[in-house]
Amino acid sequence: MDKTTKAGQTFAMRLFIPLILVLGMGSCSVPETPIPPVQENHELVVLTRNSPTTYYEDAYGNYAGLEYDLVNLFAQELGVNVRFVVATEFSRIIPTLTKKHAHLVAAGLTITPEREKIVRFGPAYQTVQQQIVYNSLTLKPDDIGDLIGKRIEVIAGSSYVERLKQARKKSPKLEWHEVNAMETEELLEKVANGEADYSIADSHLVSMAQNFFPDLGIAFSLGKPEQLAWAFPKDGNPDLLAKAQKFFDRIQKDGTLRRLLDRYYGHIERLNRIDVVTFLEKMNSDLPNYRKLFQQAQEITDIDWRLIAALGYQESHWDPLATSPTGVRGLMMLTSDTADHLGVNDRLNPKENIPAGASYLLTLKEALPERITEPDKTWIALAAYNTGMGHLEDARVLAQQNKLNPDSWADLKKALPLLSKTAYYTSLKHGYARGGEAVIFVENIRNYYNIMMKFEPAHKSPYPALTTTKEGFRLAASPGRPDKDAKPKER
Repeated sequence: MDKTTKAGQTFAMRLFIPLILVLGMGSCSVPETPIPPVQENHELVVLTRNSPTTYYEDAYGNYAGLEYDLVNLFAQELGVNVRFVVATEFSRIIPTLTKKHAHLVAAGLTITPEREKIVRFGPAYQTVQQQIVYNSLTLKPDDIGDLIGKRIEVIAGSSYVERLKQARKKSPKLEWHEVNAMETEELLEKVANGEADYSIADSHLVSMAQNFFPDLGIAFSLGKPEQLAWAFPKDGNPDLLAKAQKFFDRIQKDGTLRRLLDRYYGHIERLNRIDVVTFLEKMNSDLPNYRKLFQQAQEITDIDWRLIAALGYQESHWDPLATSPTGVRGLMMLTSDTADHLGVNDRLNPKENIPAGASYLLTLKEALPERITEPDKTWIALAAYNTGMGHLEDARVLAQQNKLNPDSWADLKKALPLLSKTAYYTSLKHGYARGGEAVIFVENIRNYYNIMMKFEPAHKSPYPALTTTKEGFRLAASPGRPDKDAKPKER
């Protein structure tokens, strides 16, 4: 087994949910009787699951996930609090809902004919495709017949089981193993490890997993595309379902849903297999040489060292001697002006280059308007790192002119490629720029950062964040508060 394979198989997804805020199914905290209506206790009880596509704790200790964000927006609209109940077994989600131990399920459920007999579904918010996955180092199956006699593992109670039952009508010898105490991501890892021959997963889950396990391949699609939606008790309060329908109608029209989908899935198909394999190899061979420097850069800037490392990899593939035709140099690819501004004497010295690059990114973040929230602020700052703050501001102007949100990365990445089109750049303050490259630059970093978060632990800074300046060190500006003295320059 090579180092790349080992790196992709060493760690499970780090998803930690504090019990003080979340009720685990099967524990004594789960309601023993049906819960009261939402307005009676001013509390929305939502059944979900702990996964990177639904509900989890991110690298900064904050809750995240598409379902988490959607539910909280819905609760705000209702004017009530939220209590999440996390299912430890997927197969128990719908039975628990039918007992009215939750007001709704927000767990990435697909709408299927069998489920529609038991629950009511709200509006669809995402379309997915079931896919048969295999280890690409083995023979690729062409159809269901090739799966017969092989070890197929799927999540018990999932829509994948329904599809397999339909397929068995034409292939009676088809067999599979249903797993309870696992998530789909874990089964995909088993296929990548060679511990299972095949599994089934929705397309967005497969795309995410391929960035961690490059040997995971897609054999073929199973059935037609399906849609994800929230589920409600069949005989539940019709008013809550009606409000959910209005909520989804609004967020579809105003672009909120599109921006949320982009936040979690807009970048996941950017890397190809070779990109992932190369990155995993360099995590084993090159990263150990610079890990402490990236962590020290975090202590200086309070920016996650794994993000700084991902930026450095995108810039130079962690080559301290890298030099571009335009004269930017070093591991973080600094211009001579930026290096001078930050007091860097030798751009080819990683001990100077890495903290300077991280400090420059912090300066760009702090120069952006306070109203821009994370993670958009970080992605937009990274775009400025690549194309310069002047061109970034031009793109923000174009976004406004095209009725897009200049504070949203999902919208801004539509405007950036326009910087290279004559019809647009001739009227802009800073003229032509390869804005499309900035989009690719940021999306690649998002993927590398996700991989780093999976395989590398967070680093806890031993003292308050400091910012590097030409004069030395000083306390960094508070998060979200621009440093009035900082004047970002292009690299």
